[in-house]
Parts: sequence; structure tokens; C-alpha cells
Amino acid sequence: MKRFRASFKRNSALINTQNPSRLDKPLLLVTLGLLIFGVVMVANASVVDATRFFDDKFYFAKRQLLWAVIGLIGLIACSKINYHFWKKIAQPLLLGTIVLLILVLIPGFGNKVLGASRWISLGPISFQPAEFAKFSLIAYFARLFSQKKEILPFVLPLILVLGLVMLEPDMGTAMVIIGVSSIIYFSSGAPIWHFLSVIPVGMLGLLTVLLSDYRRERLLTFLNPSQDPLGSSYHIRQILIALGSGGIFGLGLGQSRQKYLFLPEPATDSIFAIIGEELGFLGGLTVIAAFAFLVWKGFSVASRTSDPFGKLLAIGITSWIGVQAFVNLSAMVAIVPLTGVPLPFLSYGGSALVLNLSIIGILLSISKSRD
Repeated sequence: MKRFRASFKRNSALINTQNPSRLDKPLLLVTLGLLIFGVVMVANASVVDATRFFDDKFYFAKRQLLWAVIGLIGLIACSKINYHFWKKIAQPLLLGTIVLLILVLIPGFGNKVLGASRWISLGPISFQPAEFAKFSLIAYFARLFSQKKEILPFVLPLILVLGLVMLEPDMGTAMVIIGVSSIIYFSSGAPIWHFLSVIPVGMLGLLTVLLSDYRRERLLTFLNPSQDPLGSSYHIRQILIALGSGGIFGLGLGQSRQKYLFLPEPATDSIFAIIGEELGFLGGLTVIAAFAFLVWKGFSVASRTSDPFGKLLAIGITSWIGVQAFVNLSAMVAIVPLTGVPLPFLSYGGSALVLNLSIIGILLSISKSRD
């Protein structure tokens, strides 16, 4: 009975650190705005593929709407859970994610689509363990660097997760993980020489790019987009045609020509090309501004938090959204090679959307904290 009362008091103390009046409403509103806009654009961009493959022009839209509802439930739940909970489970969460990353590579557990083993199916539900890897590493690193600043507990899990992700292969997710991990590392105030010591790991990753035929082809296409216009450079050329066709004001919502089987992946990785084509430069700029505002609000939450774990967790979550959006948008305008990274909240996909909304809920939980 005494243990129960002690546990109740401890949990009550955690709950009492939450102040609902401090909820960051602008952060919530910009997230909801991106979500609603994303569902509309997925319905719009996917109509041709949905009709062609499923004889239902709203097939992808209905699924995206379902995931949006599940994601909103996750957002609400995570906003009500005290963020210290993630500190308690950070280590087992990372171990569980590593197990899932291993299972996805084993035939019978993982599904191979277009040459990549990235999904695990449980009946009608499929999910990508690599998406969970992003958050589990963020929570683990936030816990690690809020207590101590040692290099091996940072490098070893990072190398293991990156290795498993690249075996899928998923170079885009690996790039996001490296970017987010680096930001958390520098934000923690850890010694710079620790970080420099892992440069050889980065060189090894670059070597794997050069040794892989399709990755090397993507890199060469990036360096020379005019080569093989009907082959390796076809995708990026169609993206640039879509963006160029939009002009300043766009062709009008629903008026895209590229979604009619010209542009690959119009509702997923390339959805920004459809946005630019239909809503023009101003529409694309508005989307970029929305992401910039979201990232600014996320870092504002981190700056107001005195608790080291909460601060690093907020930085990691915000960096995840920011880095992933940057990688996707940069690929759309040929600043970096195409990587297959979805645009947060806007691209079609269940695992990414549910997790993106859930981590915003964690950010909102941190914003309510009085730490």
C-alpha cells in the first residue's frame, strides 16, 4: 500500500508539471493546416493512379484521411502524456526498433517492394520500422546527452541503426538520421573532437553509395541531369517540368498535367512538384513558409524548456521535421540527388503521417511543461 501511494504521488507530480494554458497553439494550428492541405493534395495528386490501379479515384485519399485521424489521436494522446515518459522507455524503445529493423530484412517478415525491404505487414497493416528508428534514436540521444556526454554510447547505436537502414536500402532515411543526430549532438554541448572521430564512418557511407549501381547512377544523374532523359534522369526532369509549368500563380488546383502518368510518385515523394505546378511559385513558397514557421516554433519550445532532456527532445523532434522537409524540397529543385524522402504531413503514407503527428503531440507536451 505504501509503495502504491508513493508511486501515485510521483506520477501525480509529473502530471502537475503540465500546464494546459501554455499549450503552443500556433504550433498546433500550423500542423493542422499542413495536415488538411496534405489530405487535399493527396486526393488531387493520386486520382489518376487510384483510378488506374484500384478503379476508385479516392482510394488513396480515403486511406490518407484514415491515417490522419489515427495520427490526430496519437497527437492528442502524446500531448497529454508527460514527456518524461519517453525518457523512461528510451532504451527499450531503441532496442525494440533495432529488432524490427532486423526483422524487415528477413524474408517472411519484411515485404520487398521495388527492390527495397522497408515494410513489415501485420495483416492489413503495413509500417516502416525506419520511421520508428528516427524517434527512438532522438529519445535515446536526448536521454544520453541530458545525463552524460560519452562518444561510444552515441556512435555504436547510430552506426548499427544506419547500417540496418542502408541494408534495406533507404539512403534518404539514413541522411535524415545523420542530420538529426548531428544537430542533437552539437546542441548538447558535447566535445567537437568526439564528433570528428566519426568522420570515417561517413566516408564509409559515401563508399557504399559509390559501390551501389543505382545509387551511383542517381549521383551521376544529379551531376548531369541531361543524361539519359528517358531513363535515369526522367524523374527529376519531369519534376522540373511540373515546377516550371506552374509559373507564379500555377495552373489551378486540380489542373496538373504531370499527374497523368508523366511524373513518378506524384502523391508521395514528388507531391511538391504537383503543388508547384497547380499553385505556382506562390503556393510552393507558402508551403515552405509553413514549414519554416513550424520549425521556428519547435525551437522556441526547446528554448523555453530548462529541463535538459526536454530541450534536446524538442530539438530532435523539430530537427526531424526540418531536415526531412529540407531534403525533400532540395531534391525537388535539384539541389541534392533524389532520395525518396517523403514531405512531412503532405506526402501519402501511413507510418510517416501517424508518427509526424504524434511527435508534434510530444512537442506540445513539452510546451506545457513548467520545467
